[in-house]
Amino acid sequence: MWMRGGTSKGGYFLAEDLPSDKGARDAALLRIVGSPDPRQIDGMGGADPLTSKVAVVARSERPGIDVDYLFLQVFVDRPLVSDQQNCGNILAGVGPFAIERGLVAAENGETRVAIFMENTGQVAVATVQTPSGRVTYAGEAAIDGVPGLHAPVSIEFRDTAGSSCGALLPSGNAVDFVEGVPVTLIDNGMPCVVMKARDLGVTGYEDRETLDADTALKARIEAIRLAVGERMNLGDVREKSVPKMMLVAPPRQGGAICVRSFIPHRAHATVGVLSAVSVATACLIPGTPAAEIAMIPAGRRKTLAVEHPTGALSCVVDLDEDGGVASAALVRTARKLMDGEVFA
Repeated sequence: MWMRGGTSKGGYFLAEDLPSDKGARDAALLRIVGSPDPRQIDGMGGADPLTSKVAVVARSERPGIDVDYLFLQVFVDRPLVSDQQNCGNILAGVGPFAIERGLVAAENGETRVAIFMENTGQVAVATVQTPSGRVTYAGEAAIDGVPGLHAPVSIEFRDTAGSSCGALLPSGNAVDFVEGVPVTLIDNGMPCVVMKARDLGVTGYEDRETLDADTALKARIEAIRLAVGERMNLGDVREKSVPKMMLVAPPRQGGAICVRSFIPHRAHATVGVLSAVSVATACLIPGTPAAEIAMIPAGRRKTLAVEHPTGALSCVVDLDEDGGVASAALVRTARKLMDGEVFA
């Protein structure tokens, strides 16, 4: 099934329909999306990392969990398939897909689907709209970066801190200095390096095309990324799609903070869901580059709008009694685009 999940798009597969051998599976997926090729002309990919994604879903045997979800990032111009990260956008389609494929029984009204994210060992709970016991993609919810209105998919993330790096702040510091730049190394669902755009000589309000054309900026960002791999317990990240690189600036549209995201070598058209959660969390940690410029609302439950090139993504963050992040939730949408056979 090909679906749009959030601001991404990709193929959703039952695990049993793909080869069990990892090498054979990855070879099949490269053929299916048409990689490596900048246009992905011989496959289903859309010549962009945001449309070259895969969800592998299976009925779960874990207590209290409905389905297991493995996210795979298929590189566009290299023969690589990476499982080194989650994708919160593609996650938005996992609940509807699981119900459509009969892995979860639909309830009348809405159906909660507990999802184990295999990439990081964490759990998310998606609430899917199922009037009369059937998935609907029609509704009144809008998300920036996607035209039109669709059914909301509410996603609550549980225990995401340190999901890939072993700790919320894997270096143990709110601020590290890397290549002369103050940065925050953080993982609240997505390993990210958060730094002020102005410390890299840009405003943080540039459009995607301008950032992608700035080869000097991208080289500097990559130097920082390669330097922090070990500090983030990710090892050599040369061939990995993490950490994501986040350039932040003061908000301009009434949000909490503005971000320009590199994923990691191309500028993101919007911002990844879990990357936004990690950035929002960085805003709440005293002394971080993000906290120094963020506009933070009062209260234990905070709605933090992370502004990006085409709008904003709002994260609802609940704090515990000690001021730490207890949970994060947000609303995405998804839509089924095609259901049929694809050839490898």
